[in-house]
Amino acid sequence: MDEQNDYCVIARLMIPTDAHVIRGCLEAAGIPVILTDDQHMQANLLLAPAIGGARIMVRESDLARANDILAAYERGDLALSEDADVGLPAAE
Repeated sequence: MDEQNDYCVIARLMIPTDAHVIRGCLEAAGIPVILTDDQHMQANLLLAPAIGGARIMVRESDLARANDILAAYERGDLALSEDADVGLPAAE
């Protein structure tokens, strides 16, 4: 078994939408992610404390880079400005 490919939890979130946003940030950086328990919480949000929140898991080999991305997200470095145009690109 390759220990570098074992998955480990890097975050637990009580709001499923936040977990999906962070998963998207990690995947955009090329890091494979496993997100668990988010659907249980969406079905019944009162389960969140009982199951410990949605878990975001990455491979151990990606852990350092994933933690850097998570820290950048928490600092707000990945936030869009209020006037960011996120619409479709202009037709050429």
